[in-house]
Amino acid sequence: TQVILPQADISNGIIQANLYLPDAQKGYYRGARFDWAGVISALNYKGHSYFGQWFEKYSPTVHDAITGPVDAFYPVGFDEAKAGEQFLKIGIGMLVKQQEPKYSIATPYEIANTGKWKVKKKSNRVIFTHKLEANGYGYKYTKTVELIKGKPDLKLSSKLKNTGTRPIESNVYNHNFFVMDQVTTGPDYVVTFPFPVTGELTTGKDLGKLVGNQLVYVKPLVKGNTVFSPGLVGFGSEAKDYDIRLENQKTGAAVRITGDQPLLKMVFWSAYKTVCPEPYIAINVKPGESQKWNINYEFYINNVKK
Repeated sequence: TQVILPQADISNGIIQANLYLPDAQKGYYRGARFDWAGVISALNYKGHSYFGQWFEKYSPTVHDAITGPVDAFYPVGFDEAKAGEQFLKIGIGMLVKQQEPKYSIATPYEIANTGKWKVKKKSNRVIFTHKLEANGYGYKYTKTVELIKGKPDLKLSSKLKNTGTRPIESNVYNHNFFVMDQVTTGPDYVVTFPFPVTGELTTGKDLGKLVGNQLVYVKPLVKGNTVFSPGLVGFGSEAKDYDIRLENQKTGAAVRITGDQPLLKMVFWSAYKTVCPEPYIAINVKPGESQKWNINYEFYINNVKK
């Protein structure tokens, strides 16, 4: 029997998108790494597609079997927890620590408490609310995925309210799993930053390079290849540096990503079928307080190289 995945379609008449909805039993993604809210399986603008499956094997609990511009929060309370005790991952719940000394993104931690999800769907947006109370931690996390009326824009609006007795200190990055028109990664793609970008590519030095304010590819990637930097540098302490353009010069599909918070870190990763600038911001919410942040995606068509 075919399992029907909880999902929602939204449109503003300019962009059409499909979202997978959080569900501890039937959800498309039930992994322990990424926030369950806002998994976008497909987004189309002017005949161009921007997201889709980039990985080969799918299972709902594999840490990176996920699509779209998804967020991942750094765990809270992991270091203090002993093996068998619980730590917090915002947007997922309370996870059980294993014997390992260090947190690993790939470990399929058992999720002991998935909290409570509420999903409200409108024609052009979906509002996700996640509530959790455990071990002195408590929060209400609201994330709205909205296609802005009259604009080729997708906006992710997040708010984290600390309803517990312990502070929530973390960081969050958006992984931006772009798959543009199914074009595989290589010289057709250019990533542009608003600052002269430096830093080291620790993987794929022969495949990509940093030139001025751009990351360019010198060779096409093949299956198994990655280009990775644990931290590109050159950005300052203001939110204006959270401004990244990704352009596919073969099909013209392009996007500009802007955030309203200063960058904490700028990781970059790409594989055969996906290009992923990963901007990090800091999260620090005392009990009774809230933090808000927004990310905007402006889709456009770039002039195609002849």
